[in-house]
Amino acid sequence: MNTVRNPIWITELEPCANEVACLHLHDIIQNRQLTAVFQPILDMQQGKFIGYEGLIRGPINSMLHSPMALFATARNCGLVTELEYLCRQTVLESFAKQNLPGKIFLNISPDILLQKCSKPGETLKYMDALGLKPSQVIIELTENAKTLDYQLMRDATHHYRDMGFEIAIDDLGEGFSGLRLWSEIRPDYVKIDKHFTQDIHLDAVKLQFARSIQEIAEKSGAQVIAEGIETHEQLMAIRDLGIAYSQGYYIARPHPTPIVSASPDMIHTLVRVESDRENLLQNRATVEKLLKHSTPVSPTCLNEDVFKLFDENQELYSIPVVENGLPIGLINRSIMINDYARPFRRELYGQRPCEMMTDKSALIVDKDTSLKNLSDLILQSKPHHLSAGFIVTENGQYAGMASGHDLLRLITKMQIDTARYANPLTLLPGNVPISEQIDSLLQSGTQFVACYCDLDYFKPYNDIYGYKKGDEVIQKTGQILADACGPYDFVGHIGGDDFIILFQSKNWESRCNTLLSQIAKVAPSFYSPTDQKYGGIITKDRQGEQRFHPFISLSVGALIVNAALYHSHHEVSTACVNAKKQAKEIAGNSLFIERRCPHESAVEMAA
Repeated sequence: MNTVRNPIWITELEPCANEVACLHLHDIIQNRQLTAVFQPILDMQQGKFIGYEGLIRGPINSMLHSPMALFATARNCGLVTELEYLCRQTVLESFAKQNLPGKIFLNISPDILLQKCSKPGETLKYMDALGLKPSQVIIELTENAKTLDYQLMRDATHHYRDMGFEIAIDDLGEGFSGLRLWSEIRPDYVKIDKHFTQDIHLDAVKLQFARSIQEIAEKSGAQVIAEGIETHEQLMAIRDLGIAYSQGYYIARPHPTPIVSASPDMIHTLVRVESDRENLLQNRATVEKLLKHSTPVSPTCLNEDVFKLFDENQELYSIPVVENGLPIGLINRSIMINDYARPFRRELYGQRPCEMMTDKSALIVDKDTSLKNLSDLILQSKPHHLSAGFIVTENGQYAGMASGHDLLRLITKMQIDTARYANPLTLLPGNVPISEQIDSLLQSGTQFVACYCDLDYFKPYNDIYGYKKGDEVIQKTGQILADACGPYDFVGHIGGDDFIILFQSKNWESRCNTLLSQIAKVAPSFYSPTDQKYGGIITKDRQGEQRFHPFISLSVGALIVNAALYHSHHEVSTACVNAKKQAKEIAGNSLFIERRCPHESAVEMAA
């Protein structure tokens, strides 16, 4: 690729306090001594990078190496415009030269964007020479002024949008007028300042701030990017809020030649099955279940020939347009027929290529996309996508079509199946989804802890108080167990007073202790005042002898599951039952943790 060099004119230096720094900056700009570094932006749902933020660095071992020092000196010396234009060119050149995937987030100061001296079309010419399209570039507005001309800002952003650029606001919550700017220009992306992501999992106020930003974004059609992610806990807290994208040192540090994909461990963490109170079957099913073969047409195919295809097949609602195996878009039946119905349209355009009729905004999804993610995508899209259907790819190549009608029918069937397998008393997943979830975790190699939970002294309570009160105890127990679970944990109802929890939360042991405390707290409330006074109930056994039964308690047998040592849900279930028996040997609310490997447990059971 030929590197484009636009001349950068250096204005005469203004007097400043640090003449040495100004002379150094003048030399940096004149000799183009800047380096671009790129920090990836991670899609939290897919575990893939959507693009990079382009950042800038001065010469190594220089007093102006950091961007803060560069721009502080530029402001003192009156060289902000010259520096920013060089930064922009440096980032774009390096991004294009490396052919990095996705989009490039380009930092631009609002006051530079608003400069009337800017030559219209220069940016597009420069990008075109580099082989870049406006759709690849997101203008990221970095706030550095206390006052802005909002009308002028709206006009400027509309101008750039008309050229095909998207707009992002940087450091929301850090500047003077971020929310006002958001309201005025309606950006496509909003970045939450790193102050609000640091220790967000420990700070309720920061968590609420981020949640509020996400809610506003959903209503305004913007996507949220959380900056400054430095720990696993921060990443998970952000993901649990439903925030789409993130960036930070935990994901990847800025680098001149950045990585192009997230680490396998991070991908596994982000895209593992989210079974917490979700439709398990729907999460596991993919678009491949909807895939149907549909013969595509070339973009050079004539409109008249496409019209004949619709005329010959009344069941054909849309036709995919594909070139060299790559999908371009769809031709919608109703749109084409309505267009042809207008006077002289068929005569004027019948012999022209069908590319002019192609909807290039059609939904294109990979065959391995989950139905849940596809449903979310359709809900965020325009209504016509549901009726038109969507293109399915495999490794980027056209594979076939899928219809919105088939998607709705399959999801409805799955919901019915889920309801069929749910426990009717607690509505928690029953034995079939429990087994499926265990097998899914084992197959994916996920480490988890299986906890078999069994109520103690429930039968005598049920005999004395009746099944209605017994049902209330079971329902309350299910609620307490569910409340103790984290976003990636799973709770199921085996039947009767037996439950199972599959923990992926790292603090699973403290969660177990919390639920045991809750059981101990609420158990007395199910008894009469008299029985509460005595601390339990008295019944007669088969020999007529009186027996005392304390308040209902919970025994939890916890099995730390190494996916490499277990091969099916049957093996996990057997080991869990043994752990539960050990827990029931302990009086009162108890937790027994089985830490031995399967072979050791089997030997002891045989003995």
